[in-house]
Amino acid sequence: MDFMDIILNLDTHLPQWIAFFGPWIYVIMFLIIFAETGLVVTPFLPGDSLLFALGAMTTFAGGLNLWILLVSLIIAGIIGDTVNYHIGKYLGPLAFEKYPRVFRPEYLQQTQKFYDRWGAFTIVAARFAPIVRTFAPFVAGIGTMQYRRFITYNVAGAILWVSIFLFAGHFFGNLPVVKRNFHIVIFGVIAVSLIPVVWPFVQNYFEKRRAH
Repeated sequence: MDFMDIILNLDTHLPQWIAFFGPWIYVIMFLIIFAETGLVVTPFLPGDSLLFALGAMTTFAGGLNLWILLVSLIIAGIIGDTVNYHIGKYLGPLAFEKYPRVFRPEYLQQTQKFYDRWGAFTIVAARFAPIVRTFAPFVAGIGTMQYRRFITYNVAGAILWVSIFLFAGHFFGNLPVVKRNFHIVIFGVIAVSLIPVVWPFVQNYFEKRRAH
């Protein structure tokens, strides 16, 4: 419950974290972004909303340094996806074989079709979809996407993702209307970032209805 409270009340807890951890807050944020993108077992960690909230924390005296956050979190995102890719490459097939109830073969096939349609650009687009961004590099490794192509889109996706949300928080996070409704804004960020995840299911639902 305490952990969920921290996630759902980022605006309340981040100033406390900054005051308590001091410069170590950059290391902690680095590790959270790395885990959210690099470990298949931690897709629940905050990503978009955390970046937005961190951006807002760079606008007041004694707050965070925007450029340190920008560089360190881009690196965290790149390393996270790279680690995830190699986990998928070397352990992915074994995971599907040993834990078929969790790693279902049809999931791999469906994701592979998505890759066949959109190509390596999937790695960039997935950055903006919670949960999907955790599994996309894992599946890319399983599908043996050429590493040179993967790393190119990995770097581009990390730069776009971190920059957009950090700068959005930096420029808009401390507007009076945003500060008064920060919880709503955070939930709004989460809702918008979930659209790429939900939309395929919506399309599938309407296609089935038209078929009947």
